[in-house]
Parts: sequence; structure tokens; C-alpha cells
Amino acid sequence: MSKPKILVQLDSDKHASVFDAVVAVDSGVDKLFQYNQVSGDDVEGLVHGAMFTRGPEDLHQTAVFVGGSNVSEGEKLLDATRKCFFGPMRVSVMMDSNGSNTTAAAAVLAAARHVDLSGAKVLVLAGTGPVGLRAARLLARKGAEVKLGSRSIERAQQAAESVTTQVESAKVVGVSTASDEETALVAADVDVMIAAGATGIQLISQAIWCHCENLKVLVDLNAVPPMGIEGIEMMDKAKELEGRIVYGAIGVGGTKMKIHKAAIASLFESTGQILDAEEIYAIGEGLENGN
Repeated sequence: MSKPKILVQLDSDKHASVFDAVVAVDSGVDKLFQYNQVSGDDVEGLVHGAMFTRGPEDLHQTAVFVGGSNVSEGEKLLDATRKCFFGPMRVSVMMDSNGSNTTAAAAVLAAARHVDLSGAKVLVLAGTGPVGLRAARLLARKGAEVKLGSRSIERAQQAAESVTTQVESAKVVGVSTASDEETALVAADVDVMIAAGATGIQLISQAIWCHCENLKVLVDLNAVPPMGIEGIEMMDKAKELEGRIVYGAIGVGGTKMKIHKAAIASLFESTGQILDAEEIYAIGEGLENGN
């Protein structure tokens, strides 16, 4: 008789995410153990508690989910979790703090439905944030030429350098979008545009993007008006606008939810999986291909 599927939720926030808990239950988890305000120092005791109560043959039925609104803290928790494993004593773990990995994967997959990303030119607006950086990593791995936009050219260049250190042969540059003139210049030749900025901030006007002759796909991940990309509505899903294909945040959200659920379910297929941006994107690709 198989043991129940246990998911240990490590959350850095004051209250562990209800959203992540609901998705876990909907993904087929039998038992969910939630821990809030978790720091790196707490991880070893919690993870070892999950590992040492089951033998190696049953550890595939135990997994860890790292969440919370602070992505940098989530990365620390993921790293601390990795360090808990040794020999056959390991469980699978997924990191999706603030939905950063599943959102980035869904955005890139939306673009990939309409454009061959290999060699495509992509502008990621507000590209220095956690979602923008992850989208840039995924795009670079697909062979796209990526422009990471920020109002600070220094931050943009630092972000681009961080991606190039993680992705071999990455073609990523940091660009300034501090003014409409600069934004128009860097957007002029792109095939795809992804807006990954904070809620309620317009990053580019319709007057600018509608004059980008090569532009084919726009994805806006902001669900709070005003939209990051003017003219896009949050419910848009592969809608045609000004001769382009556009996606809003809710239009991308369906794919994000499917990826999230599938990733949780996959944690229980084997031990030792580390699901970060690339691994979660691969799960999304499998869903797109019907696998």
C-alpha cells in the first residue's frame, strides 16, 4: 500500500500562501504541512524531519515546495533545501516564490506559440525583476536575442550580466527605458515584447509599440490598471490587436496554473528533482506538446 503524498510548504511570509496551498490540494497532494516565516536556519530541521521518517524507497512520496512573496528569500530557502540532501536521502523540491517561475514559463510559452524564439529579438520591459530575469534566462536558452529593459541602465546591465553567467552563449543586453524616446528606440526592431513590471505602471504606450514594424507578439503580465503595455486587456488571450497577437495577465494565467499543478504532481514521480525556472518551463513545454 502506497504512502500518502506529503508536501512540505516552506514560506518566508508571515502567513503561508493560501493560493499555493489550494493549488497543492488540487494537484493531488494528500497531506500539506505549511510553515511560515521560514528562514534559512530553519530549513535543515524541517527537511530532515520530512526525510528521516520514511525510507529511501518511499521518499518519492514526500516533497518540498518553496514559496512566499520574497523571491530572493525563496532562492535562499531552495539553496538551503538542496544542502540537506545526501546519498539516497533526498526528496524533490519546487521553488515558485511569488509565482516567478511559473509566470515566466507561461509568458515565454505564450510567445513561443507564435514565434520561433531561436534568433528572435525580444524586449523584456522591467526585466530586472524576478519574473523578467527568469523570462530572460528561458528566452536566452531558446536562442533568442534578449534586451532587458529598466529605467536604470546600470541595473539593466547588471541583470544582463547575471543572465549571461547562467546561460552559456546567451545574447542578452541591458537597455534603458527611462524615457519614451529610449523605449521607442530599443523596441523598434523586436519580434516579441514581454512586460514584467510592477502592478499599475504603464511601461510602453500603444503609440510607440504600434509603430514597431517587426513586432508580432506582446505579453503583459500586469493585471492592475493601467496595464504595462497600453491597449492590452488582462483577459486577452491570443487576441489580435493592431495586427499583432497579444496576451494579458489573465490570458497567460490559465497556462501558469496548468504548469503549477503539473509541476507539483511531478514532484512525486521521483526523488531528488530540483524544479526551478528551466525545469518548470520544460514541464510547460510538455503540456503544450500534449505529453
